Amino acid sequence: MDSYVSTQIKNGIATLEFFHEKSNSFPFSQLKKLKKTLEELGDEDDVRLIILKSKGERVFCAGASFDELLTIDNAEAGEAFFSGFAEAIIAMKDCPKFIIGHVEGKVVGGGVGLVAGCDYALAHENASIRLSELSIGIGPFVIEPAISRKIGINAFSELTLNPKDWMSASWAKEKGLYNRVFSASSDLEKSCAEFAEQLSAYSLEAMRNLKSILWENAKDWDKIMPQRAKMSGQLVLSDFTKETLKKFKNA
Repeated sequence: MDSYVSTQIKNGIATLEFFHEKSNSFPFSQLKKLKKTLEELGDEDDVRLIILKSKGERVFCAGASFDELLTIDNAEAGEAFFSGFAEAIIAMKDCPKFIIGHVEGKVVGGGVGLVAGCDYALAHENASIRLSELSIGIGPFVIEPAISRKIGINAFSELTLNPKDWMSASWAKEKGLYNRVFSASSDLEKSCAEFAEQLSAYSLEAMRNLKSILWENAKDWDKIMPQRAKMSGQLVLSDFTKETLKKFKNA
């Protein structure tokens, strides 16, 4: 199956689904597609609400594509790659429509940033999370503002300083990343659909104004995130990171 970012619109609700054969990881091209699609849905008059989900049940998103990270050979290319995550999350922040995360399967690195970029997240109990960046010689610099906004700096520190540890979905709910957690996929699917239908019936103008208030303290992300992308773009060139990525790839 080819990798994709696809959209289905029904009754004012857009379901934005992504897939990649390598555990739903994101190469740069797919990040650009995600950003573009979010911007288009934000401008689409027939769309009142967006559901963000991935295909499959085991891994919601494995973050950045390790295959592509290994090909980066200069700081400019590294900065451009990590800017892809920055731009996608900023597009989520700036989208005038509420975005509901439908999270099933493990969530790693940049995937945690995408979940944090959602306005509301419903998750399966198998949706444990991990920020593995420090273990490969970089850090979750770009996605930190989004994650800290949801769970606070102390919980973010707990995640990023323990890059090999999985935090459970219940931990993520307790800290504020998830709003609801379900033990059955069918319950997650049903509740997500019902919540989206309920929310989509409200005043679009009121929801747009409410979203702008909820994200009021994130106005400086357009400046901060590109600076963070530059940091990551330089670190990904280190021998430590290159060797560690090769080990992961060959494991």
